[in-house]
Amino acid sequence: MDLGMFSISLTVKDLAASKAFYEKLGFEQTGGDFEANYLIMMNGETVVGLFHGMFEKNILTFNPGLTLEGKQTESFTDVRDIERTLRERGVEITHGTEEAGDSGPAHIVVEDPDGNPILIDQFF
Repeated sequence: MDLGMFSISLTVKDLAASKAFYEKLGFEQTGGDFEANYLIMMNGETVVGLFHGMFEKNILTFNPGLTLEGKQTESFTDVRDIERTLRERGVEITHGTEEAGDSGPAHIVVEDPDGNPILIDQFF
């Protein structure tokens, strides 16, 4: 089961201050939209998403079908298949793909034993 690109999605109080801080650590903005309250920052192969007003907690994020460079792979494990596998393994799904249809963009959310949310977010 290939979960795709990994990043951490941080909930931030001040998007501009967080952007400036991560730039001091060597990160560069590679995506996102300041007006939409989120930025994607990269330093080498490390990806940090900065989100203002969208989440209550920081989130571990996986994107099936994306490489570290953010490019789509030729083939990938669909998030619906990932969800089925996780359910078979006894993992509780806190948000499933029921409303997303049989193909295309969808996401699931699970929590680790300490309550840390894990988002598996498929864009296509």
